[in-house]
Amino acid sequence: MSLFEDPAFAPAPPRRRLPRATVAGIWALVVALVALLGMSFLPSPYVIERPGPVYNTLGDITDPDGESLPLISVDGADTYPTGGSLDLLTVQVVGSPEHRLSWVDVALAWFDPTKAVVPLEQIFAVGQTSEQRAQQNTALMVDSQADASAAALTHLGYDVSPQLIVAGVAEGSAATGVLEQDDVILAANGTPVTRVEDLRVIINEGEGQPVSFLIDRDGVEQTVTATPQLGTGEAAGLWQVGISLSVAYDFPFDVEVQLNNVGGPSAGMMFALGMIDVLTPGELNGGQQVAGTGTITADGTVGPIGGIRQKLWGAQDAGADYFLAPERNCDEVVGHVPDGLQVISVATLDDAVSALDTIADGGDVASLPTCVAS
Repeated sequence: MSLFEDPAFAPAPPRRRLPRATVAGIWALVVALVALLGMSFLPSPYVIERPGPVYNTLGDITDPDGESLPLISVDGADTYPTGGSLDLLTVQVVGSPEHRLSWVDVALAWFDPTKAVVPLEQIFAVGQTSEQRAQQNTALMVDSQADASAAALTHLGYDVSPQLIVAGVAEGSAATGVLEQDDVILAANGTPVTRVEDLRVIINEGEGQPVSFLIDRDGVEQTVTATPQLGTGEAAGLWQVGISLSVAYDFPFDVEVQLNNVGGPSAGMMFALGMIDVLTPGELNGGQQVAGTGTITADGTVGPIGGIRQKLWGAQDAGADYFLAPERNCDEVVGHVPDGLQVISVATLDDAVSALDTIADGGDVASLPTCVAS
């Protein structure tokens, strides 16, 4: 008779070991997952910029009480119908010193072309809170609206009579006991001044020599002298007297901008263009949808802004065909223009008005200056 081995008692085959490379790969994956999980709870030193709301300076806005009001209103001068849009663009900052973003949020933003990851200190000064930044941006927006009004009215031939006002005197500075808040600075070293930039040049050209100021204090003109001190930190290498300044204008009529919850100076050029359109017959933009950005000074100089790539995407999403970009932002624009959007480079308010004239007249828009690689 034959004997058969019982399968239940058969020896188990030897277990095959995974290749060493496979084991190493599995452990690497486990470590990466654990690290990723850990990083998802760790705060990062970055914030994210993304396109924010778009506002038509020729349109209406809803105030906090729910009432619809013109974004730009004029009292004391004739106004005219407008068409199309002159859109100002905003950038929304996600993250703050109080609410840090996780590394996962930052990593995901890297792969979104409409977003930018920037260091926290690039947006918030050291020790600055979100509330303090909002207050600063509100003040910048107020100044921007005044400068835009001055630029627009000057372009239209009005005299706005700018004056430099001392807004504050730093304690222990060269101006302490010499200049006072609300002093009107009429001249420095015998040269009339109406712009902060001009006064800064005069002070620094002296390289520390005493500067004489002709001021108006409470309606009485007098001359005072302060000896500048060499700045430190961000002001290193610059001569300063230790005053903060504001510019006051004497407008022939009232121009008011209604825009809540938006701060900073970057809407200045679009405010000025909207004002010009409202105050002149016809449609400045030819009824087209035009977006743009840029700071403005009273003499019409257009300055650079932050977050321009996000504003390009905001303009495309809003349906704009043309985008007015500050010339000094062109290096950031090249290679990042969304499809269907034509960028026009401008350095002054006159440049922007000229570009809009070409668009309105159906001219050769392709011949207008654009951004090219430097």
